[in-house]
Amino acid sequence: MKNTIVVGSQWGDEGKAKVIDVLAEHADVVIRFQGGANAGHTVVVGDQEFVFHLIPSAIMRPTKTCVIGNGVVLDPAQLLHEIEELEGRGFDVRGRLWLAENMQIVMPWHVQLDKLKEKAAGKNAIGTTGRGIGPAYVDKVARSGIRLVDLLDPEGLRLKVESILEEKNILFTKVYEAEALVAAPIVAQYLEYGRKLAPLVANTALLLEKAIKAGKPLLFEGAQGTILDVDHGTYPYVTSSNTIAGSACCGSGVGPTAIQSVIGVVKAYTTRVGNGPFPTELDGELGEKLRTWGGEFGATTGRPRRCGWFDAMVVRKAVRVNGITGLAITKVDVLDQLPEVQICVGYKIDGRLIEDLPVQMREFENVEPVLETMPGWMADTSKAVSWADLPNGAKRYLERLAELSGAPIAMVSVGPRRDQAIFLP
Repeated sequence: MKNTIVVGSQWGDEGKAKVIDVLAEHADVVIRFQGGANAGHTVVVGDQEFVFHLIPSAIMRPTKTCVIGNGVVLDPAQLLHEIEELEGRGFDVRGRLWLAENMQIVMPWHVQLDKLKEKAAGKNAIGTTGRGIGPAYVDKVARSGIRLVDLLDPEGLRLKVESILEEKNILFTKVYEAEALVAAPIVAQYLEYGRKLAPLVANTALLLEKAIKAGKPLLFEGAQGTILDVDHGTYPYVTSSNTIAGSACCGSGVGPTAIQSVIGVVKAYTTRVGNGPFPTELDGELGEKLRTWGGEFGATTGRPRRCGWFDAMVVRKAVRVNGITGLAITKVDVLDQLPEVQICVGYKIDGRLIEDLPVQMREFENVEPVLETMPGWMADTSKAVSWADLPNGAKRYLERLAELSGAPIAMVSVGPRRDQAIFLP
């Protein structure tokens, strides 16, 4: 297997965890490179379902090494919860999970600020998960963040927390009229997190360099989706990190020349969580049917996902900015009951076709999707084990998605299980 990056190619929730879990069979090391506990990845193994927010999905494969890279903002409590849950279900993570010593930590003031800002924004709220991810990235860029290595330094952590809270508490009490945070219990709690996590802390960039030199294939796991990228997405209705393939190198410490392929994961339709433009959204009964059939509820928040037709404009942009070499199309089976399906093949503004997604949100919110209708297949795809097993209507639909997107199909998923995956040469 080549060194491969897996990214979401829509607004997130495309089914990356299942794709990563399947591809991990052929990798030695799997690296999560951005985001935080705002991303939920669901994997089904046998009759067990696992939801991960931080740990790479491949942790369930006992011979694989997993890394949480420096591009992630880490919630230590959530990570320890995931470790405990895995160990309680018989999965040994010690010696297989490594944490970048220089990754940023989500602190209590980040969570508090996230919730206060969303509440104050009212109808203009972005729709964050309230887990402190954005404020943690703000402090990282402002060079006032706490890193994992700081949790191993009692005196250094105390001084940093006290200094940071002098500023944050003015904001909380004077601007938001909220309670001030107290340094001492925070320091004690996070030193305890550091004590528990210390055996997993490593120079992961060096670890990955050694793996590359040893010829071990790497698999990079992205979170969220391309159109939530802080630079290339529907700003400001985006996440707080770069979700695209180029971020895998920054978020792991691996040079770009080490990467050979990029797999873009897309649903056979489109979903989005949170606020922001969604040109192909289905508000009525059909949208509700897709939500029900697809189990479209956020793995992190439980929020219902907005559902709509496949948007080729979105995926074309994802193919371009990620350099996608192959598409993994998921949840094809969700469309099995539809007599016809539609695809957004373009956008119009004031009757004029445009080439790309608008950058100005007022324009994006008013685009007119150009829809193409195709017959459905009205047949069960969930038992297909090869391309030949798929109904002709499903094959024509998938071929049309690839044609419009500008990238070949590498994989088709027809259900949540590992064995419900069809690979194309």
